[in-house]
Amino acid sequence: MDSTKSQEWDLPEPFVIDLEVGASAIDEYGHANNAEYLRWVEQVSWGHSERLGLNLSRYRELDRAMAVHRHELDYLAPAFEGERLRMATWIVGCDGRLTLTRRFQLLRPADGRTLLRARTRFACIELSSGRPRRLPEEYVKVYGGVLVAE
Repeated sequence: MDSTKSQEWDLPEPFVIDLEVGASAIDEYGHANNAEYLRWVEQVSWGHSERLGLNLSRYRELDRAMAVHRHELDYLAPAFEGERLRMATWIVGCDGRLTLTRRFQLLRPADGRTLLRARTRFACIELSSGRPRRLPEEYVKVYGGVLVAE
């Protein structure tokens, strides 16, 4: 989960996870289904949050969560069974009030090709009610502390 050469990534100092395309990810077209890419976006988001100390238990303790408001995914090339991939994420926006924005890049190291670029905007909600609520100070400090300029 270390970062790799910065020239491979769109932005500096990504949080990165390694992935392998399993047989269950393959659709009728013979490549990874688009829904799998979205699952990887979620996987790296949680991995990064957990690394920063904001796991699901902490979200529950604070009765606050970052819920997806909008996904934008640009599928640039297919992934195939058995391929090893690297998914990176960065926090590129934190308004200190209600929203957080992440960017993502999925890379195939074998040829250096970017397979996906994505952006997700999250809104802070109160878990107990599902209603929008202000970001807890801890979220502002932790997520804002790793903000990367685009």
